Amino acid sequence: MSLTAQAPVAHLDVRHEPGKPTILVTPSFDDLDDAVGWLTAHRAAIRAELLHCGSLMIRGLPVGDTTDFARVRDVLMPQQTGYREKATPRTDFGQGVFSSTDLPAAQPIRLHNENSYTLDFPGTLLFGCVTAPEEGGATTVGDMREALRLMPADLRERFAAHGWLLVRNYSELAGLPWQTSFASDDPADVQSYCDENVIGYEWLDEEELRTRQRRSAIVTHPVTGEQSWFNHYAFWNRWTLDADVRDVLLDTYGDDGLPFDTYVGDGSALTREEVETIASVYEQVTVRETWQVGDLLMVDNILNAHGREAFSGARKILVAMGDPVALADCSPQTPPSTTVSDGK
Repeated sequence: MSLTAQAPVAHLDVRHEPGKPTILVTPSFDDLDDAVGWLTAHRAAIRAELLHCGSLMIRGLPVGDTTDFARVRDVLMPQQTGYREKATPRTDFGQGVFSSTDLPAAQPIRLHNENSYTLDFPGTLLFGCVTAPEEGGATTVGDMREALRLMPADLRERFAAHGWLLVRNYSELAGLPWQTSFASDDPADVQSYCDENVIGYEWLDEEELRTRQRRSAIVTHPVTGEQSWFNHYAFWNRWTLDADVRDVLLDTYGDDGLPFDTYVGDGSALTREEVETIASVYEQVTVRETWQVGDLLMVDNILNAHGREAFSGARKILVAMGDPVALADCSPQTPPSTTVSDGK
């Protein structure tokens, strides 16, 4: 029996409302020391609830700044992970705490599983609200177990057989330069990393790099034994780009020069309608809750994907990553590769 078949047993004020993530309301605390003591005493129950629900908002803590956030992070998620193969800009606040993203406020972010393209990735994400936006800006979450169940059988079978393929083009003009993504100015370091992490690479010139990596689109949670849809396919597919942005990028960089593009693992491309079908599944499973200052949001990175709404006003959401998981421990349905799959 999977662990998620068993409801957590602790006496926690856990609230389930349609359209919202599960919310744990804490007692009132005089100071952060009291809050940390309560979290320490209830950590096992909170983690059990997270495995049950896939994401859990914790409301009522006196978390006001980066230092406060790091303290509660150390209780709830003591084992940290780094941010590898960087894909979006973030601010590093130190202590393993980052901004959730520095992408423009007007740009919504689709649901995705953090680092689904790497050979090991954070098993848990912890978000924290220091400044709540005036409007919008929720960190959305969606159950990827349910997404897998809702995925049309033909698409599910194609991805199960072949996985998914990510193609990235690194340059100073679009996306991130390779020096930022791989945290090195030495091409030899990048090549060694790619060789060690099953990433195909091609130098287009001294400053432009193209990589290819095939990964499993469906994985099994190493604790609960449940299968999840786990990838960036729709997030980085050309058909989910804003039409004007897509046209400009294609006109500027050509059909094979987009900063990110995705394919089925056999190298085939889905039609716009098929990509929209995947996106509609994400919409069906998406839940949201408006941020309040002090809120935390724990996300099991395999069971749930996360995203972000567009927003207005100041917004400061912190994130820390932890509980590293190896892809090899998740029973990937297709093995990692630098090339496309033939389905065998």
